[in-house]
Amino acid sequence: MIRARRLVEGDLVALVSPSGASEPGRVAATVSALEGWGLRVRLGDHAGGRHAFFAGTDDERLADLDDAFRDPAVRGVFCMRGGYGMQRIVDRVDFAAVRADPKVVMGFSDVTALHAALWREAGLVTVHGPTAGQFERGPESLTVRAARRAVTLSDPVTVTAVTAEPTYAVRVEGVASGTLLGGNLAMLASTIGTPHAPDLTGAILLLEDVEEEPYRVDRMLVHLRRAGWLAGVRGIALGQFTNCVGTNPDYPPIADVLREQLAALGVPVLGGLPIGHGAEQVSVGLGVPARIDTTAGTLVVDPAVR
Repeated sequence: MIRARRLVEGDLVALVSPSGASEPGRVAATVSALEGWGLRVRLGDHAGGRHAFFAGTDDERLADLDDAFRDPAVRGVFCMRGGYGMQRIVDRVDFAAVRADPKVVMGFSDVTALHAALWREAGLVTVHGPTAGQFERGPESLTVRAARRAVTLSDPVTVTAVTAEPTYAVRVEGVASGTLLGGNLAMLASTIGTPHAPDLTGAILLLEDVEEEPYRVDRMLVHLRRAGWLAGVRGIALGQFTNCVGTNPDYPPIADVLREQLAALGVPVLGGLPIGHGAEQVSVGLGVPARIDTTAGTLVVDPAVR
């Protein structure tokens, strides 16, 4: 496990778009927020670009990402958007540069593919946190404050389950500790069979998703189980499953699907965590020790930075 140094005033952060394109207003909001933290900001050459589904061609997006990893002046690499595209370039990332000079890497959603690759290739702790769209919520929002805390302070983060979250009712009692890994369920399922599929033995598995019908969530969880991914997990931390509503009124709600698939694992499960695509999200480290306590309703995560 390698932790990058925490960001301090004056550090340079590179904003890159390895997946989908970002709207100019959201890019500006992110720059403004980070400069408000006292950080310097550099946009990748294609951070605001657009090509088909993506922010640029595969080569362009990869070049921006690798330039950030290779530049010793850059101390943080923040991804501007999820969407789709990281898996097209992840095998060609300069992991040697990452190992030689670990930096703070933050993003979520499609960026789950990058988190998984950096963990497998370099043992790098990364931050499951907001992309550009979330920085529009303003500097006083929970999302932006939690992101700042995660990348600038070497303190544990406590995430408390929220009753308003659709996954709150999904709970299997118990306490479990392990390495926190995971992220977006759809992206994790797409990683099966690739070199970057994570080893979840002894892990606390974090799961979240957005706009997936309940039957598709069921299918992906069954896929993880059949692939052997869930055999060694110590616990499940459930984030936000946002707008995961079936078009057929006879379909079960997402909470029922999650409960059926996860309760059978025989490990503690804690739902209702504000992590993911919801109105606000808390940033947490991936690749660090974590502990879930279903009685307290908390996920406590070791710091992502040193």
